[in-house]
Amino acid sequence: MFPSHYYEPWQRFSTPIVRQLAFAIASPNLIQYFPHQLHAAKSIDVHSCLLWQQYFTAYLPRLIFLDQHPQELLNFLTKIKSTRLGLRFEALLWFWLQDQENQYFELLGHSIQHHANGKTLGEMDFLLRNQQTQHIEHWEVCLKYYLAAPTLELGTWIGLNPEDTLLHKLSHLLDQQFQFDTALNHCIEKRYAVIKGQFYLPVTHAPIPDWLNPQRRLGIWCAHFPKTGRWRHLSRQEWLCPFPCHSDISSNPIWWTNGLYYNQSTEQFLMLRLLPNSFIYHPCYTPNILE
Repeated sequence: MFPSHYYEPWQRFSTPIVRQLAFAIASPNLIQYFPHQLHAAKSIDVHSCLLWQQYFTAYLPRLIFLDQHPQELLNFLTKIKSTRLGLRFEALLWFWLQDQENQYFELLGHSIQHHANGKTLGEMDFLLRNQQTQHIEHWEVCLKYYLAAPTLELGTWIGLNPEDTLLHKLSHLLDQQFQFDTALNHCIEKRYAVIKGQFYLPVTHAPIPDWLNPQRRLGIWCAHFPKTGRWRHLSRQEWLCPFPCHSDISSNPIWWTNGLYYNQSTEQFLMLRLLPNSFIYHPCYTPNILE
């Protein structure tokens, strides 16, 4: 069973960029573990929800300060020239990990490239020293949004770009992104995949697979507009987490064909998406879920 109340402490912050930073730290991974049909040459871990909550709690005084004085965080993010959400998410984690007030990690390196014979073999997102265990950790991080077919089988989850699939991403993590044993003269002792974002289910679907993390709020997707509901169209930056909204939300919003919507009263996310004919979906309007 899914919880009736989710751990979403980022909602307490009023400054949008600080809400996003809190989300990057506190939100659970999308998966609890790599599905068993995937096989890894190396042991790769996924942080538990409890660990993310501990990281957030330890950093909470700093977040409260930044909520009132966000300029340091804003200045740091000017390093990111791209508007891509995935790079913004990585930069938010970068800010936290390089900040001595995070209490848990020493950042040894970021975006570390490996070369051989004039060729780039790959790049590592983060190399860390865990201050609690003294282990050298390699983290690969990503922000993903995947829509499921009704079967919820691993091979049927696709991204907003239909060529981006959950199966391909997880396989790439296992086969390519964790290929290195050393970095910056350190032996890697632990490997972690940080996979955050949101999953969207069709209204009618098979039982939830056990690799999916039930502690993360799931969204709904469909290809038709719901007939009722107080929905707000989210800007792309709000896909990390909705900004505070104090205005009255119209019950007759303007709908785009593709977009993410949020119902503040029910805390539901709805992705409207027209997908290729090859993707089998269940068209929806189901009042008891969307109203």
